[in-house]
Amino acid sequence: MARAALRRYKRGMTEPVIHRISTLDLNYAPFDWPFARERQGDIAAHFASRRQRTPALWNGRILLGRDPVFAGNRLSASYFDADFAGMLAWRDWGFPDESVFNGFGMGALRCADGAFVMGVMSEHTSNAGRIYFPAGTPDLDDIADGRIDIEGSIVRELEEETGLSPGDYRMEADWHCVSAGAAIAMFRILEAPIDSEDMRVRIEANLARQAQPELAGIHLVRDISDLTADMPRFLTAFMEQELGRRKLKGARS
Repeated sequence: MARAALRRYKRGMTEPVIHRISTLDLNYAPFDWPFARERQGDIAAHFASRRQRTPALWNGRILLGRDPVFAGNRLSASYFDADFAGMLAWRDWGFPDESVFNGFGMGALRCADGAFVMGVMSEHTSNAGRIYFPAGTPDLDDIADGRIDIEGSIVRELEEETGLSPGDYRMEADWHCVSAGAAIAMFRILEAPIDSEDMRVRIEANLARQAQPELAGIHLVRDISDLTADMPRFLTAFMEQELGRRKLKGARS
């Protein structure tokens, strides 16, 4: 992401708030997004400019959220479909429409030695150089019977980006939803039974077999010192919580 766009992105974010959630109540409801309709020409020009720098960008249909409500152990929201070009312009321009949010799942892969496994985004992606857990904005394939299947989105994105399948890890029951203004990241901790260096070797071997992998490499997080400025604030907030919890647990044992 260009520096100016990154500054606008940060302005659209608020200090993260973390909610421990057991139920996601996310439904699909078509919506005529005024931002996308009213700025259609500007959006098209912006996307054309972005494609000149990153030709692999594809303008498919994605899902954005509205009206999020955290109540007890539940997150409720309504999702609508938009095109990627509109979402990208909205993000790059500092989230001018505050009534919508990007709500996505992230598979927080944790290995047997306690290290978390993240990926460095490839140059051909819209988030080149950024470091994330495997994730993606939900799309039309994530709608099932009028509901948004974030768990299914995590499983799909993890397999696409790393080659791991559901048999390679165990999902914890709860969600850790990090609300940060224009983004709500829905983390699900995935426990893998192998050590992190073995996991790195396995994933990097899978990346080497792909013609155009989404990840350029693997970044392991064992403690706070492994967090970097290339990670978004909502992710480091979640990691600070988890690493702090582990440190506290170790001190008590």
